[in-house]
Amino acid sequence: MKFYNWISQTKIWESVFRTKLPITTNLDRALVIFNSLSLHIHPIKVREKAIRFTYTFYLGMISFFLLLVLTITGILLMLYYQPAIPHAYENMKDLKYVVSNGNFLRNMHRWSAHLMVISVFLHMLRVFFKGAYRPQREFNWIVGVVLLIITLLLSYTGYLLPYDQLSYWAVTVGANIARYVPLIGEKLSFLLLGGNNIGEYTLVRFYVLHCVILPAFMVMLIALHFWRIRKDGGLL
Repeated sequence: MKFYNWISQTKIWESVFRTKLPITTNLDRALVIFNSLSLHIHPIKVREKAIRFTYTFYLGMISFFLLLVLTITGILLMLYYQPAIPHAYENMKDLKYVVSNGNFLRNMHRWSAHLMVISVFLHMLRVFFKGAYRPQREFNWIVGVVLLIITLLLSYTGYLLPYDQLSYWAVTVGANIARYVPLIGEKLSFLLLGGNNIGEYTLVRFYVLHCVILPAFMVMLIALHFWRIRKDGGLL
């Protein structure tokens, strides 16, 4: 009780959370939502069925949680990784055999990436079958489709980083497919590889795409996606 009175007198709580204690009225509850970044993505009132597990299976939040896991493990992996030949492959071997828990960290990053692709795809399926792409939600559906594409691109660009035989030939197949795009195929392949063949520039470009450019676009679009869910009336 004394601690609560001390907090009230010093206004620390209001300075940090901008919400008065205790929370007893609907106005106080509404202010908690309005003044919270994490809670403001939801409307003040939501339908009861919209927050049931069986309604959404929490696929959107699972995808977001997996993105957080990928971000944390990715930053830790960057401490040991060099986007250069032959260091990239040697770093992967060190993570597996030398670095303490390095193999666990790499596998967590890899499996989280696989699970995120699956969860985002299932999330899109649920939204489609629930008809949540209908007016006035068409724009947010397009944002979701772009996020799915970025998720797949993140998975693809990360595939080359170990620079082993599997990743080398997988990127070779992808570059050859890109060459068959009408009109811009050759230029697209050259831009992707940084040349006519897979080499040092290809590894650096995939590294920058995987660690900087694509994540930046994903963060901006996720923020927009959450904001539009809030403005469009919550989950449907």
